[in-house]
Amino acid sequence: MQNSATPTHCPYCALQCGMNLTPAADGSVEVTERADFPVNRGALCGKGRTAPAVLSSRVRLTSPLVRSGDGTLVPATWDEALDRIAGNLARTRQEHGADALGVFGGGGLTNEKAYALGKFARVVLGTSQIDYNGRFCMSSAAAAGTKAFGLDRGLPFPLEDVPRTGCVILVGSNLAETMPPSLRFFSELKANGGTLIVVDPRRTRTAEQADLHLAPRPGTDLALALGLLHLVVAEGRVDEAYVEERTSGWEEARAAAMAHWPEQVERITGVSVPELREAVRLFCEPEHAMVLTARGPEQQAKGTDTVGAWINLCLATGRVGRPLSGYGCLTGQGNGQGGREHGQKADQLPGYRKLTDPAARRHVAGVWGVDPDSLPGPGRSAYELLDALGTDIRSLLLMGSNPVVSAPRAAHVEQRLRSLDFLAVCDVVLSETAALADVVLPVTQWAEETGTTTSLEGRVLLRRRAITPPDGVRSDLEVLHELAARLGVEKGFPTDAEEVFEELRRASAGGLADYSGITYRRLAQENGVFWPCPEQETGGAEHPGTPRLFLDRFPTEDGRARFVPVSHRPSGEEPDDEYPVLLTTGRVVAQYQSGAQTRRVDELNAAAPGPFVELHPRLAARLGAAEGDPVAVVSRRGRAVAPARITTGIRPDTVFMPFHWPGEGRANTLTNPALDPTSRMPEFKVCAVRVEAVTP
Repeated sequence: MQNSATPTHCPYCALQCGMNLTPAADGSVEVTERADFPVNRGALCGKGRTAPAVLSSRVRLTSPLVRSGDGTLVPATWDEALDRIAGNLARTRQEHGADALGVFGGGGLTNEKAYALGKFARVVLGTSQIDYNGRFCMSSAAAAGTKAFGLDRGLPFPLEDVPRTGCVILVGSNLAETMPPSLRFFSELKANGGTLIVVDPRRTRTAEQADLHLAPRPGTDLALALGLLHLVVAEGRVDEAYVEERTSGWEEARAAAMAHWPEQVERITGVSVPELREAVRLFCEPEHAMVLTARGPEQQAKGTDTVGAWINLCLATGRVGRPLSGYGCLTGQGNGQGGREHGQKADQLPGYRKLTDPAARRHVAGVWGVDPDSLPGPGRSAYELLDALGTDIRSLLLMGSNPVVSAPRAAHVEQRLRSLDFLAVCDVVLSETAALADVVLPVTQWAEETGTTTSLEGRVLLRRRAITPPDGVRSDLEVLHELAARLGVEKGFPTDAEEVFEELRRASAGGLADYSGITYRRLAQENGVFWPCPEQETGGAEHPGTPRLFLDRFPTEDGRARFVPVSHRPSGEEPDDEYPVLLTTGRVVAQYQSGAQTRRVDELNAAAPGPFVELHPRLAARLGAAEGDPVAVVSRRGRAVAPARITTGIRPDTVFMPFHWPGEGRANTLTNPALDPTSRMPEFKVCAVRVEAVTP
């Protein structure tokens, strides 16, 4: 174990806040401020401060577990556990074919792990059936950004630009609870004379900071964006010179927007026409402005079109590809950006290459030393993969995800997991999903391993090993190495993270997400390197990285950004007599994602001990429910029960539930798996429900 402080990064959200870790004599690990990292400047939220608590052997796995004859999970040796996994995967492939094998990854895996997992699925297993929980994060924004700009990177500029712009429209993001250290950038924006507009059906802690809070009915963000663009046109605020010089497709997008006049948008969204006009004024009058979206508009069955409408607003006003202006997506998971760039997404190869592109297949196959024709084609998206478990997909290898809690229509997904012939899970804790597995492998955590992640800014970072993992714990890279060898592939799966990254550099070279000019040496010396960062010719200076995209041209065939015409349409479910209320879901400050790790931290549980149902006093009065009373929320997919939290900060036609808990308060029991036709994002953020009082 090391005795000095190790500079590294938080294991949770995509801010990837800098911190120092110092091991203590009693085996604990101290977190201290790291003021040199520009994203958090030393500040940490409660989750970051308490992250070392999950390193304790008291709460984490330290031995492989296998399902015994009586159905219980019992300790086993590593050889026994690995042999059982390899034997079952081989048997499934022999009896049912390679696509009967599924692989499900996670947005918290390092770039090296995500890369190796995608390679393992396609080279060792030969299956197309791989995707990851990042599909549930920012896939709609990725799809919309790719359509418009030819490239998707969460933020095409660093967060440090936010305080220097004139106006930010923050759509469907509660940064005060999901990414607290980032809120300082928006406070500085206001201190500098800029304005903040927050779009959210709830008056969140973030909305309370806004100069203007727009509270649309859930599922109507698309109409809202179109209504704002209509007013931009009607009021003569289009940047005609920019549109002419740097975009294409404006006339079609303009016509679509003009069909959404303000009074109609007011009826759809509940946002008044004066509020719409004020938002346009605040956004258009400054020289610089930004729109930032998050899960609110993205986690919808029309999420790609919704984000596209906000992008159209930015393009029409000349806000993209100019300093201190732009459109960006606030990625959620720690490595949600890098996790899909390098191969664990169903349709992508390393470097953000398309799996259907023959040139991309040749390049990556050359790095891997295989025939391009041997690589399978695109597979199912995340929910579709989970829905096929136990039928088309008979065995599943899962790393870094807990879909029993986090997937939509979660009771159904849990049943599909139970129906598998074989399930193997790699995790640091016995999550609700791991508890269903036939084999569970205990793997190393962030502080026990070295590897890279890519933050929401597109900044590639180096997490450093600070402590030695407990006996009995191995890294995911070791797991893949051992399984590959048992399945007949002796080479190509190194266990050293830097060696994997060196191969990733070569595989990404020439792709949109080009990491070839990034090395561990550079990352150890710099506060991250922004991709794309191609390797320079021998003898030339190193490429500096690209903190700001699109300043000269867009990576499209003609160098222009593309307007995509979109029109409002209803959500997958609209209220009716049986289900008259809308449910939306989200996070609270003291818990993270499915809660698998944060629910094991005493301090965080004291702050957020369990689920709740947030509802307006008028709805509570109709139910006869008082603060803290149990209420049931019922959708077409199931029923959840949690205490009432009554507040005027939510619309009367809407209820909110956080999604961090399993059991009877599991919010995702209720959510709708209706999928966006482009991104395949499920509609987490809006579904029709009824609310009932629960009789003691």
